[in-house]
Amino acid sequence: MGVALRDILAPYKHRAGWDGLAGTAAIDAHNALYQFLSIIRQADGTPLVDAEGRVTSHLSGLLFRTTKFLAMGMRPVYVFDGAPPELKAATIRARRTVREEAGRQYAAAVESGDHAEAYKQARMATRIDAAVIGSAQRLLDLLGVPWLTAPSEGEAQAARMAANGAVAYAVTQDYDALLFGAPDLARNITISGRRRLHGRTIVVEPERIRLAEVLEGLGVTRAELIEVGILVGTDFNEGLRGVGPKTALKIVREGRFEETVAERMPGFDPDPIRTFFLEPPVTDDYCLDWRAPDVEGLRAMLGDEYSFSVERVNAALERIGVTAGQRTLDQWF
Repeated sequence: MGVALRDILAPYKHRAGWDGLAGTAAIDAHNALYQFLSIIRQADGTPLVDAEGRVTSHLSGLLFRTTKFLAMGMRPVYVFDGAPPELKAATIRARRTVREEAGRQYAAAVESGDHAEAYKQARMATRIDAAVIGSAQRLLDLLGVPWLTAPSEGEAQAARMAANGAVAYAVTQDYDALLFGAPDLARNITISGRRRLHGRTIVVEPERIRLAEVLEGLGVTRAELIEVGILVGTDFNEGLRGVGPKTALKIVREGRFEETVAERMPGFDPDPIRTFFLEPPVTDDYCLDWRAPDVEGLRAMLGDEYSFSVERVNAALERIGVTAGQRTLDQWF
């Protein structure tokens, strides 16, 4: 879920129009898939499924968002999580417990006919399994869009790619990307538009956050921003109870981080977490190659295998210049 730094980052968020998002972008794939799976649901929380009952919400989101990206001049590359670090083990166990309980609450809400509660619990029960990942990667292959699996955290790899200039910016909802060193972070890219939140409809617009502006404005270094995150809580540690980002920032600015950790987090060593953010496992061994989509392959996978209507598939392909009956798209590339 990332680190809760929203309150101190708000002044550094800039609205980003789609015309300003052209260029190459490294997208945190697991984050995007989670958004698709949790949001693309019916009113009672039921996800989209095919004729065999297989979930297809992620494929629908991936198809329509990716073709929109391409039509808008973006060149996306999706970065999937690799092996989770041992530091994240406790968080993973806690999330599994939350999902299991949400699954039970969802079943109870469905039985009682409480659609609003069912929708809420269904979203909380969302999980990404091997079938979701495999089908998503296959769809990207057919779309001609590159993807790679990170050695560890996807947002860390995306941050590295942005930092070394392989891509223009990183895309994820998680502010962790800034701690990992992403110089330019784009949010609300995979979920922009109208969406339901707490029973009301809101408009979510793309936004950009630039790390250099954040550090200068807050008067901290990246290492100190990581310390703020540690005090608040990250995917790798629980934060201090009652300490939000503003209080944590004050503590770090006053040079009281080590003192505070010693007093209020006895026995806790922040160094492994600080080191992981500063020097995460990443790779430069990848090839970013965008190809013409396999139109027939897309229609076969989505239409024949996953029960997508011909109209839905054609609508997505028309965004990138494919008309009904067209077999190739070489001229578009």
